Amino acid sequence: MTACPALSLGYSPCPNDTHIFYALTHGQVPLNGIAFREPVLADVEQLNAWAMQARLDVSKLSFHALGHVLDRYVMLSAGAALGRGCGPLLVSRDASFSITPASLIAIPGRWTTAALLLRLYAGECRCVVMRFDRIMDEVARGRVDAGVIIHESRFTYAGRGLSCVRDLGEWWEEETGLPIPLGCIAARSSLGEERLAEIDRAIRASLDWIRHHPDQGWAYIHHHAQELDQQVLRQHIDLYVNDFSRDLGREGVAAVQELLRRGREAGVFAPAAELIWTRG
Repeated sequence: MTACPALSLGYSPCPNDTHIFYALTHGQVPLNGIAFREPVLADVEQLNAWAMQARLDVSKLSFHALGHVLDRYVMLSAGAALGRGCGPLLVSRDASFSITPASLIAIPGRWTTAALLLRLYAGECRCVVMRFDRIMDEVARGRVDAGVIIHESRFTYAGRGLSCVRDLGEWWEEETGLPIPLGCIAARSSLGEERLAEIDRAIRASLDWIRHHPDQGWAYIHHHAQELDQQVLRQHIDLYVNDFSRDLGREGVAAVQELLRRGREAGVFAPAAELIWTRG
């Protein structure tokens, strides 16, 4: 494989992503025929929006966003956030809250999987888009009736006086029997099979390195984290980085395909959208 120009790379500042990519971006992983520019760290909804413009070569994406760019991006088998007991939560100040046509619900981005899950769970409803780290405050202040929270917010919402009225990941698991697919790493399909396979291998090697060096990378993770409490950071990584992060495997791919299928049925995705992925 001949070398190509350095690739643009984007992922979120969330602990699971900085944990996975630490070794890759700090010279601990050998690369064959590829190189990366300085990574761009941005909120996943910003990365989703950039994917609609095909701005980055390799990027973290919500699976919801992936469903809109399948003509340009391939899903990698490594680096995903997918699992059980880790889905978005619908929270409210009122423990007995239920969605009505008048309810105003905050969602962490138009293209997030959280937004798609709310659509699949409740159908069309009145939503307002805001950054994920603002949602709990807006719910607590009564400016919205409820909010869909993601990331480390699931560990801290009770301390804000909020109640979980529906675990959307749990609902998904009950409905499908499959783990909940949240986000993945995608790469331009135009890079070709060899380079896609090498990118996939490099991300897997980065995760393997940090697993063998568990005390490394904490300064980097802390620097980018929204939540600085060490225990919360560890909980976040333990929840969102798992065996599916190393290789989606048959069950992981089946979960993604089911999410896309339901999205097509709900009119969210184009009927002809076809998932292409690397084999880990």
